[in-house]
Amino acid sequence: MKLIRNFLALLGLLAIVAGTVGYFSFQSLAARLDPGAFGVYQEVGGRFLESLDPGTAFVRVVKVEEGLTPDDVEEVLESAAVDLELLYVGKSPFYKQVEAVTGESYRYITFFSFCDARVGAEMADYNNTYTAFMPCRIALVEDPDGSLSLHMMDLDMLIYGGKPLPPELKAGAIQVRDKLNILMERAAAGEF
Repeated sequence: MKLIRNFLALLGLLAIVAGTVGYFSFQSLAARLDPGAFGVYQEVGGRFLESLDPGTAFVRVVKVEEGLTPDDVEEVLESAAVDLELLYVGKSPFYKQVEAVTGESYRYITFFSFCDARVGAEMADYNNTYTAFMPCRIALVEDPDGSLSLHMMDLDMLIYGGKPLPPELKAGAIQVRDKLNILMERAAAGEF
């Protein structure tokens, strides 16, 4: 009995030590992250737990108003990008590539690329790996039911998910994110 009591006491002591070390390690990590990091992790984690799909967790989706065609949405994307001072880099009609390879028709999926060269250069100068996110892309997708939707990576993880970005870079990244969100909303509504 005494042996079991001593073993449990030792186990309890180890649990307290491990908990204390874990708490202070977490506090140290939390102090180095952007203040918005935990909010982003909570939002992304919530979407993941709801869908169990990492793609869904990291992507922003906006449904296109019924009655708009891919050409309508494309026209708004190109026009509104100019209004928002985003460079329209180009498009890649994925569905045409699929059709060329398979010989069968495929639902409409096209990738549109946009850039803010100033902010892009700041991102590249800050960390070369950020170039993997460039240019920013919005996908126009025909859903299996025939409706259209716009898809874009949720840039909040890039902005808030790690150590704080330098203030000017963070402000520029937020501005680009906001412009892209406006672009998606306008295109989804057919608003020039």
